[in-house]
Amino acid sequence: YYYYYYYYYYYYYYYYYVIASLTKSLMFFLSFYPQLHSNMDRGDGNVKYILTGDGVGSLFLIDENSGDIHATKRLDREERAIYTLHAKVVDKRTNKTLEADTEFNIKIHDINDNEPKFSKDIYFSSVPEMSDVGTSVIQVTATDADDQTYGNSAKLVYSILQGQPYFSVDSDNGTIRTALPNMDRETKENYQVVIQAKDMAGQMGGLSGTTTVSITLSDENDSPPRFANRKTQFHSPSEVGAAIGRIKANDADVGRNAEMQYSIVDRDGQDIFTIITDQNTQEGIIRVKKQLDYERKKTFSFKVEVTNTYLDPRFMYSPNPPFKDDAMVRVTIEDVDEPPVFSRNPYIIEVHEDTAAGSFVGVVSAKDLDADNNPVKYSIDRHTDLERLFNIDSVNGTITTLKALDREMSKWHNISVVATEISNPRQTTRVPVFIRVLDVNDNAPEFAMYYETFLCENVKSGQLIQTISAVDTDEPLVGHKFVFSMSFSNPNFTIIDNEDNTARIITRRGGFSQREMNTYLLPVVISDNDYPIQSSTSTLTVNVCACDSRGNVQSCNTEALLSAGLSTGALVAILLCVIILLMIVVLFAALRRQQRKKEPLIISKEDVRDNVVSYNDEGGGEEDTQAFDIGTLRNPEVMDANKLRRDIIPEMLFPFGRTSPIKDNADVRDFIHGRLHENDSDPTAPPYDSLATYAYEGSGSLAESLSSLESGATEGDQEYDYLSNWGPPFKKLADMYIGKDTERET
Repeated sequence: YYYYYYYYYYYYYYYYYVIASLTKSLMFFLSFYPQLHSNMDRGDGNVKYILTGDGVGSLFLIDENSGDIHATKRLDREERAIYTLHAKVVDKRTNKTLEADTEFNIKIHDINDNEPKFSKDIYFSSVPEMSDVGTSVIQVTATDADDQTYGNSAKLVYSILQGQPYFSVDSDNGTIRTALPNMDRETKENYQVVIQAKDMAGQMGGLSGTTTVSITLSDENDSPPRFANRKTQFHSPSEVGAAIGRIKANDADVGRNAEMQYSIVDRDGQDIFTIITDQNTQEGIIRVKKQLDYERKKTFSFKVEVTNTYLDPRFMYSPNPPFKDDAMVRVTIEDVDEPPVFSRNPYIIEVHEDTAAGSFVGVVSAKDLDADNNPVKYSIDRHTDLERLFNIDSVNGTITTLKALDREMSKWHNISVVATEISNPRQTTRVPVFIRVLDVNDNAPEFAMYYETFLCENVKSGQLIQTISAVDTDEPLVGHKFVFSMSFSNPNFTIIDNEDNTARIITRRGGFSQREMNTYLLPVVISDNDYPIQSSTSTLTVNVCACDSRGNVQSCNTEALLSAGLSTGALVAILLCVIILLMIVVLFAALRRQQRKKEPLIISKEDVRDNVVSYNDEGGGEEDTQAFDIGTLRNPEVMDANKLRRDIIPEMLFPFGRTSPIKDNADVRDFIHGRLHENDSDPTAPPYDSLATYAYEGSGSLAESLSSLESGATEGDQEYDYLSNWGPPFKKLADMYIGKDTERET
């Protein structure tokens, strides 16, 4: 192939290139339109050029006769920089390929048609105040879509348009730095800096883009706290813990740099008052630390110092004033009516038990510390002395007993004594009084438990049959020491004191027999060693039993068995259970007997006036519920006055064979009225409505009796055909009587 293309660079020159090898992939750097030419083309018009590849038809067109390639619209390198095309030559007449397919690339040369762009329209950053010159703030970067490798179209230079002389920008990388020293946030906090990025290395004619950087000076602890008022005066109540006022220092810093702590410098003020910091308002709250006495000192003056909680070492030694400030505080004590004050709190008093009623226990004392020194009266809070064991003299505070005290019942008594100003009963003070009851040896020792002692008949002399111990409810200071002995000499047994508050019971002989004596009562005397000495005599019961050769109990007397088996409480419980069961049986039998005495509805079978026929036909069912409810008569209060009775009158298709001479229930009405009159005139009747039920049937009903005894002389006088029209409930009755009439006629 011979390829021809036109190349214009600054001036229009025409170049002609001949390519020898067509099998290689060639790249053309074109800024105008190329031309393809094949050595098979002799100019006779029989050769056809075909172009395929990227953008053919939409961006590139080829003249099939001459091989000229044309662009259909403006090409943008930023959209696509290289296009790969394929060309071949065919015979127009035979459509035979004359030259094989050849690939070549078209590369678009860049021109400076894109301005630099920043990634953000507005940047936000901060830098500490008082920073040194050249401190980095933020780096902003712009990009240019032009070719970075071709010319200066994408070479950017940064400059600052707004923000001088406070900040500067690095022209190569866009880093913004501080340009002035000691920039103070308290003077100016926010700055707006405009940065420009320009391509073509900043030369004239280059394109540019801008962005805005919002820079905030962050706070540093460079401002000390200062009191607005150097002298402050307060009026203080005398109660401990009461807040007498607030003192405030100002700090131009913010956040944790503005947090302050207050302290009292003077020694006198530190002992009487305390100051804390309110974390929300950063105010110092002065409180009373000790009880103030207006009568002793009326005014206090002390110095309060304030410092920052968090200090920055960089500014502590600066030429600025020190990072603390002080102010004088003057406190005037208010004279208020205060409650009485006890000389001690609490009181602990000791008293011996068994002290007689009215005995002296102790004295409490309270005083009104106000200038008036009002008199005080005393009383005992009875909620703390429910048993009313103590009394107090309302004038001098002397506590006495109302009852004898027993330490074994209660070792401590905790009462509250109330002191009240006589002139102002609202001023009261209470103090706890702990009364300890001291022990007096007033209880004798006794057996520690109930002992059941069994003695074998074949026991030998000197054998141990029981070990006993004792207890004492008293509490001597040196501990318990019991002495065991017998009230008199016993020929059968002896007692040996172990000197450890226990004793042994030893036999003095052998050969005991149940027949001679089955029980021995052994009195044991137990004494303590306290003053005065207390002693008691306890009886030990020894039961004689028959034992085997090993000493195992086999049988004892009745009393011994009873004591060894069931206790008295168990026997009583068993007896009560038996009595309860008997009472249940008797009650059940009485109820059964009472039920049998009730009169039956039908006394005997002979009272039936006519034959009773039993059949299993159902009644009217739910239709009967529309009839009159007898429950209304039993409970008249629930009856609605406006509710009409819904009596159902049976529809009679045929008349009865005979009619009743009684048109209404006059006898029933007369009976009820008579009973009503008797109850109204009875003075013993209850003064409220009551229900009385009378078993009175009346003289008869409209249907009269169904008994054949009261029928006419002959059954033929009656016609029963109307029974068949009464429905299924009377079908059985109709079959009985209509069937009889049919048989009679037959």
